[in-house]
Amino acid sequence: MAQKILVIEDEPTLARLLSYNLSQEGYNTKVVDHGGDGLQEALQQSYDLIILDIMLPGLNGFEVLAKLRQKGNSTPVIILTARNAEDEVVQGLKHGADDYITKPFGVAELLARVSAVLRRTQSDDAIADKLKSNEKVIQAGELFIYPEKYEVVLNGESIPLRPKEFEVLLYLVQRPGVVVTRDDLMNIVWGFDYIGGQRTVDVHVSSLRKKLEMNQQSVQIDSIRGVGYKLVANIVKK
Repeated sequence: MAQKILVIEDEPTLARLLSYNLSQEGYNTKVVDHGGDGLQEALQQSYDLIILDIMLPGLNGFEVLAKLRQKGNSTPVIILTARNAEDEVVQGLKHGADDYITKPFGVAELLARVSAVLRRTQSDDAIADKLKSNEKVIQAGELFIYPEKYEVVLNGESIPLRPKEFEVLLYLVQRPGVVVTRDDLMNIVWGFDYIGGQRTVDVHVSSLRKKLEMNQQSVQIDSIRGVGYKLVANIVKK
């Protein structure tokens, strides 16, 4: 069965370009030209991928993405950003985007990124299924990770994490005190074929660190300048 892609783009020429090339590649593509309508479509129908422009009528792309994630929709999202708009990329990643494409872009790049994100999603699903069949709890100090449920509990409180934040934390917690390079995190969490840069890793680690370190000191993620990150879990004496 053809994979389904939702394109939320209000510029007619670009929307037609996206729809045509994705359809030629064998994807089942639907185009919506309004932010609010795109959000409703994404929530009501099941899609394998969403391509989301930032500048939209009604709700902008950031708002659409934020509302999707708030409602528990984990469909992978590729955002379309303007050239030299690093702030858009960072904001999109913080809201839960899986990748980005900078306009203008070539058809080859578009199809490569779409294919890469879909492959990662299928791989993530396979990993999740494997974890579910081997239920376990991973502990580091007062941090408890439940891989089969994608749940994290720290000092008795549940910590809500986005999927990629969870996978970064899981990789770090399995190597407590060991410095993990940005390249390692990029390859393990996003895959060897990920086209984005290390900024993606930094944004996710920054967001993860804030969620973990709020009002507690038992678990923290240290930055090793020019190298990467390590997780430090302090044993709390009772």
